[in-house]
Amino acid sequence: MKIGVYPGSFDPFTIGHLDVLRNAAGLFDTVYIAVLNNNAKSPVFSMEERLSMIDRMIDAEGLSNVRSGAFSGLLVDYAKQIGAQYIIRGLRAITDFDYEFQIDAVNRHLDPEIHTVYFMASPAHSFLSSSNVREIGGMGGSIEGLVPQCNYQYIRERLARQK
Repeated sequence: MKIGVYPGSFDPFTIGHLDVLRNAAGLFDTVYIAVLNNNAKSPVFSMEERLSMIDRMIDAEGLSNVRSGAFSGLLVDYAKQIGAQYIIRGLRAITDFDYEFQIDAVNRHLDPEIHTVYFMASPAHSFLSSSNVREIGGMGGSIEGLVPQCNYQYIRERLARQK
């Protein structure tokens, strides 16, 4: 069984993330969306909120082979815990590759049995990031079409309160 883990802060989960997830879900038997609990970051959405929005999106998209979870610590340890052999990452631009290449080298050092699989973002999503969504929504701009429709209203209202 091929199991992949798609890690990130997902603050919030965007349609760019969904694009990568759909591709991964078609390739792997099971995909775990793993929300990183990183104390160094100050997320807008709590861990519980992010997991709830991801679960809502999984249901709305009918992704029956996708699960959600949270982790802190080393990704390779979480991957081993859930039986994942693959780490799933999305790439938008060459700068993403430079960063991801370094992370992959460290992960291979920590566990050579876990491999990273990269999915290129669709050109329509190459500009999109969670921080862009937070900035646009926080300034009252429209985030419609940037986040999964099932979470649009919740994210819009929450970001509007951040002003």
